Amino acid sequence: MISAMKKISLFILAICISLFSYAHIGSPGVTFEGKAGTYAVMVLITPPDVIPGTATIDIYTSISGIHSLGAKPVYWFAGDEGTPTADEILPVAGEPGHFRGIVWLMSAGTSGIELEIRGDSGIGKVIVPVMAVSTAQKEMPASLGWILLALCILLVGLMITIISASVSDGLVKPSENIGAKIIRKRWIGAGVSAVLLILILWGGKSWWNNWSDRYKRFTYKPLQATSTLTQHQNRTTLEFRIDTTKLANLVYTRRLSYMIPDHGKLMHMFLVRAGSMDVFAHLHPQRKDSATYITQLPPLPAGKYLVFADITRLTGFSETIPDTLEIESKTPAILTSVDSSFSNRDDTYFSTNAIAKESGNISLTDNIVVCGKPGVKTTLADGSTAIWEHAPNATFTAGALYELTFSIQDENGAPAKLEPYLGMMGHAVVMKDDGSTYIHLHPVGNYSMASQQTILTRFEQETGPVQWAEIAPPRIFMDSVDRLVAHLDALPEEERNKTLMGTMDHTTDSLHAEHAVVKFPYAFPSPGNYRIWIQMKRNGKILNSAFDAAVN
Repeated sequence: MISAMKKISLFILAICISLFSYAHIGSPGVTFEGKAGTYAVMVLITPPDVIPGTATIDIYTSISGIHSLGAKPVYWFAGDEGTPTADEILPVAGEPGHFRGIVWLMSAGTSGIELEIRGDSGIGKVIVPVMAVSTAQKEMPASLGWILLALCILLVGLMITIISASVSDGLVKPSENIGAKIIRKRWIGAGVSAVLLILILWGGKSWWNNWSDRYKRFTYKPLQATSTLTQHQNRTTLEFRIDTTKLANLVYTRRLSYMIPDHGKLMHMFLVRAGSMDVFAHLHPQRKDSATYITQLPPLPAGKYLVFADITRLTGFSETIPDTLEIESKTPAILTSVDSSFSNRDDTYFSTNAIAKESGNISLTDNIVVCGKPGVKTTLADGSTAIWEHAPNATFTAGALYELTFSIQDENGAPAKLEPYLGMMGHAVVMKDDGSTYIHLHPVGNYSMASQQTILTRFEQETGPVQWAEIAPPRIFMDSVDRLVAHLDALPEEERNKTLMGTMDHTTDSLHAEHAVVKFPYAFPSPGNYRIWIQMKRNGKILNSAFDAAVN
């Protein structure tokens, strides 16, 4: 048993080094910034909302000497044997360095797009994970439905006429008269053919309804959860319970017992005060059981909060579980002497000005930072400053891929040296003012490296479809994961960051001194007003900042 648990722990650790979460609501595009071999690229993948369907791939690069680009889907469940051949990605006319193409995604679940670049520097490959799930059901326009019905009636009438004539008039010689017997055969042929055609149409309708019901059954539906608060002495505890009755579809892909850490945490929870968006918290609840997570609530002011919980599973399937939470009065201040069992050193929270000027919700926390805008320098809690390196008062275009760049200066105006926060040089959360869009970003994009590493591990170890019977039982797997998370939490900061960062390239930006700049590739999905919360670390403390963006 001990040997088996050690093997499981090593396997989990192998696929959880330097993890980032792919999690979103209302922001389906997957962004990637990194290298395919030696080729530096930025990638935007727009997955389909119906499976089977086509994903659109946009690749941007400033590297010359590229001969060809290809892309193909890879599936965690299928392994190497289920991988098709690559489709060519072609240059976009009039846009140097921009390539675009489509790839068919045929199966639901954890998948990825493998990009292959051939050029003067050889062959470079990289896998960008994509959660391939059906999220919509297309409706046929009424006009098209009536046209198809009319064509169906016409075809049925023609078929009945052809069959009835073939068993009656078609058997009469040119010189013979058509008698009552021939007419009777014509009517019998018409009747029999009509019955057969009706049975065929009924069978087709039953087949279609069966597939339609199956499609609805496997259409992705977000998990639901219930957030409750309990008071105990001088602390407020938040319990987040996931509704497991909503796991009727994608049961293997979404099994809660097989969750894995995402940059060292089983769950990343974000709280944003609804409407004003002036209070933000990034928490890391601990697992009580497979469906229940508990965390200490920081001193947040009263109000209604939007809750977003990001999780990732063994299959690489990542998702966000949303909920709402009502805080009736300001929660007590955190008392570290009694909170060690529920609080986390990586938790952070802060307040900023409301996104809506007319908002009267002014009760804030004691940790306040003024919200910034593109091109405008803002002061952070430790006296350093942050600036969004974009033209002042600039707007953005929905659907376009941007490299959101933020630079930090110390108290003296020199480039500040940032430290890793949970193995990353920066974290960002983007949210639309109406709450319809939420996404968790990192400098490499919004995909899950856990998914990426899981797929790579599958190709290295397996060639055929996965066998769930060969995976450790839920209790053993959960225990191994909990031990790993506890081990990571107990490590000194430098050693833990080294473990979480793994093989990631965190070398100094060639255009900026030290680690003073953080970049996030992102495409705003729709027009509107957005707020971006940035979390970094400097001098051992988490730095929070916020920025607003208007999107056309």
